[in-house]
Amino acid sequence: MLRQLINLRTGLALLAVAIVSGTIFYSNLLAKKIESEEREKISQWVEANKFIASSPENADLALASQIQQQNADIPIIQTNEEDSIIDTRNLDSAGIRSSKNYIKKKLAEFKSAHPPILLILSKEPYVADKYYYGDSVLLKQVKYYPLVQLLIVALFIFITLYAISTRNKSTQNQVWAGMAKETAHQLGTPISSLEGWVEMLKEVNGNLSIPTEMEKDVKRLKLISDRFGKIGSTPKLEEYNITDQVEKMVGYIKRRAPDKVNFTIEAPENKPVIAKISGPLFDWVIENLLKNALDALEGKGSISVKINERPGHVVIDVIDSGKGISKQNIAKVFKPGFTTKKRGWGLGLSLSKRIVEKYHKGQLYVKSSETGKGTTFRIILNA
Repeated sequence: MLRQLINLRTGLALLAVAIVSGTIFYSNLLAKKIESEEREKISQWVEANKFIASSPENADLALASQIQQQNADIPIIQTNEEDSIIDTRNLDSAGIRSSKNYIKKKLAEFKSAHPPILLILSKEPYVADKYYYGDSVLLKQVKYYPLVQLLIVALFIFITLYAISTRNKSTQNQVWAGMAKETAHQLGTPISSLEGWVEMLKEVNGNLSIPTEMEKDVKRLKLISDRFGKIGSTPKLEEYNITDQVEKMVGYIKRRAPDKVNFTIEAPENKPVIAKISGPLFDWVIENLLKNALDALEGKGSISVKINERPGHVVIDVIDSGKGISKQNIAKVFKPGFTTKKRGWGLGLSLSKRIVEKYHKGQLYVKSSETGKGTTFRIILNA
């Protein structure tokens, strides 16, 4: 799926480059053609003006007048040799009224856009007028069209990729939920059977310690099945004392940790910290973070859980003094399948993030980590 998405993105990018490149090339050709035609049009307009100004009274001015009238879109500024403005044509009248420097600004703009067309009035002494002109609306549209198309193509690609990404996330959600439901379903039958066997073993005289220990393991299996069942459906959130939940999970991990690992909990004294959670799923998140911290310690060190209340939020920090996470791996720790352990599926942190953010609308992230000094994972829940 990931490879297909990458190939699709590459294909869309290449297609966009080809479309825009072709458009820019053709638009430049078209713009040059229009630009050449407009300069020829202005040259004819200047000659027509000269003919009208210098023609005898009985001359036929119909063609010259027609050429004059045809230019209704190309802006022109007429100056003398010293660039003093003599006349203007097709400039924005509103711009002229609103700014005294409007014509001067346009003159500077026209000078940078095109060389002037000269109208020689006299060779000796030399007298000539200059005609500066700008681009017509059509030419401007042709020049800016590739940029507009580039924006449209970029928007199209963005929308397409967003739709694909949303669809993939939806598919992943369905796969996660389906897998979790199926796991819970498959565990259900053997757990029920084991519960029956445990009860039968309890009735055998002199054999109570074995079924008691087996019962603990069966309860653990039921808890795992319950967790997967809740992942496969929308869990019901209820008010819990977060401090009690954390203390329970720290106690569970502490009993299974080496003696050289020190556990501490910091929380508001004599005051419950309340948040709406799914108890079994929240316990699973804390368990995963504590196990992750325990693995990072490699047999000795400290694990601390700090619980704080903030306006509208509960903040839980799980801090270890372990080996830390390298900078290049911090962005990967929550990705399914990523692990630095020799054994493991790399799903614990991914599941935890999913539980906190999807089901509890909270946040789970690496607050800080330094190689050789330890890591802090932070959970933020709505109070």
